[in-house]
Amino acid sequence: MNDIQYQFVKKILSSSSHSAKEVGRAFAPSNIALCKYWGKRDEVLNLPFNSSISISLGNKGSFTEIKRSNKDTFFLNDKIIDNETAFSCRLSKFLDLFRSHCRAPGFEIRTTNNIPTSAGLASSASGFAALVLALNDLTGWELNKKELSLLARLGSGSASRSIYNGFVIWNAGKNYDGLDSYSQLINVNWPEIRVGIIKIDESEKKISSREAMKRCVATSKKYNSWPSIAEEHFRKIQNSIIDKDIDILGSTAEKNALKMHEVIRDTIPIIDFFTSETYECLKQIKRLRKNNVTVYATVDAGPNVKILFLENELKEICKEFKEIEIINPFGEANA
Repeated sequence: MNDIQYQFVKKILSSSSHSAKEVGRAFAPSNIALCKYWGKRDEVLNLPFNSSISISLGNKGSFTEIKRSNKDTFFLNDKIIDNETAFSCRLSKFLDLFRSHCRAPGFEIRTTNNIPTSAGLASSASGFAALVLALNDLTGWELNKKELSLLARLGSGSASRSIYNGFVIWNAGKNYDGLDSYSQLINVNWPEIRVGIIKIDESEKKISSREAMKRCVATSKKYNSWPSIAEEHFRKIQNSIIDKDIDILGSTAEKNALKMHEVIRDTIPIIDFFTSETYECLKQIKRLRKNNVTVYATVDAGPNVKILFLENELKEICKEFKEIEIINPFGEANA
């Protein structure tokens, strides 16, 4: 167990309440970053170089149940996970930070993802956020959203944003202790906005986001310019959300995603999350814009494409992309 992380958790839980339940339950939504987080100034505390903004995916995400136990047992989508897998080891290491606070040597955790796992659709973000929320429910800590986002960040940086529904900011922060690097909700309700998910490859990625990020920061010559470019995009996207300007929001989010992948492809040896289908899909979206359809793309660390548009473009979008899954972030999913 990492002592720096443990002391961080101890500080947050120092004034928390305590009450025991047999089972803790929670749901956390997946989120799509509109301004990407890419690169850490502190690997231990998961502190980013730049602030980021995301939109949550309604009821698409992770449902988690947690019980105290004598040993760790993990189930994912009703299948038991071998304790020797990378998934289990990462989860056990995270839980080490909470065992003494929960008075439990082990945990039984059952998680159901209704999005593909490790395919660039932020399943780790919703997974760790749901776990922290379920721990809060199990123990009766009664932590606020800011505190929960700080804890979720230790599991997965993007998990700090999955504590909320809607548009969410993750502040990069400046302090070494990491207490100023937390997420907060943007108080904007935009019922007309839609997110489309175009699933190109749902299999597990050959390289994790975490490993790709580490290699990219270490070897990509283009990385040095990324944090300042991302901060400029961050400000534009934040203002466009407040103004409900789909063109500025979409065009800036698309530029941000393409710039991030340009930086990633400069990694040695090269990392390219795009497939030929990803490139073709991006061309389709450009063609739609030339035909006066207001639609923009974003792509996280994976091959799958997410698109942003307003409700009035729904017919044209569904005509172009037959298998698309439509999310209404401010209403029922698939609306």
